[in-house]
Amino acid sequence: MHHLDRRPLPSHAEIIRVLVTMHELLFPGYIGAQGLTGKTLRERVESRVSWLYEVMTEQISRAIDHGTKIGEACRVTDREAGDCAASFLAELPRIREILATDVQAAYDGDPAANCVDEIIFSYPSIYAVMVYRLAHELHKMRVPLLPRIMTEHAHHRTGIDIHPGTEIGSSFFIDHGTGVVIGGTAILGNNVKLYQGVTIGAFSFDKDSDGELVRNTKRHPTLEDDVVVYAGATILGGDTVIGRGSVIGGNVWLTHSVPPGTRVLQDSPNLRIITPEEAAAS
Repeated sequence: MHHLDRRPLPSHAEIIRVLVTMHELLFPGYIGAQGLTGKTLRERVESRVSWLYEVMTEQISRAIDHGTKIGEACRVTDREAGDCAASFLAELPRIREILATDVQAAYDGDPAANCVDEIIFSYPSIYAVMVYRLAHELHKMRVPLLPRIMTEHAHHRTGIDIHPGTEIGSSFFIDHGTGVVIGGTAILGNNVKLYQGVTIGAFSFDKDSDGELVRNTKRHPTLEDDVVVYAGATILGGDTVIGRGSVIGGNVWLTHSVPPGTRVLQDSPNLRIITPEEAAAS
């Protein structure tokens, strides 16, 4: 495995720098420069956006150029890459508005949160969802490589694995977050709440007559608005639809659809409790 004598691949380090800068722009005064005023914020934003445009133009151009070699996209000119970068940056205000609903959902859904500042500063799910929402925009634009570099960086940092192809509505909250996996063709509505260890996944993948994986099919579930999925639950299958307002209990294994308002619970296991006295007598 090597990449020699060709145009450079996208830079992993530069993409991480992009995420650092995006984090600052989306949460000004919390991340990066502090003590900002209205005037200095405007200057800071203009400076950072200008830098992002230059870097993203180059990285998008590299990614798509490489994509032509692996069948993912068509070659574009530098101007087209610049247009792509500009379109991506134009989505930042809308992404920030959606992230505000995610932060509010975290505050509303977690009694341990003392304020939204605490959530922005410290909750890993907010970082993972922020990166997902950025990567998802690039994914919709069919930019190869960069979206996965972004979300896998967030996965490494937070333990939360959200594929950039996933469609997720507003007011999304992952409580705790460790071990959450959301597959690339999953669809999550508004006001969905997941707990740690939840998998929104696929069955074993189908293969074609040549033994190759069948791609570009819906493999992951749909969760409608206001669904809550508790810790350790696994929901599988592209035809599986969890109806609006349903609650999926902890450690449930679910592979079929349920209607709106359903509660899916697992029977309590039979526990054998041995007291110290019983243990000593045995």
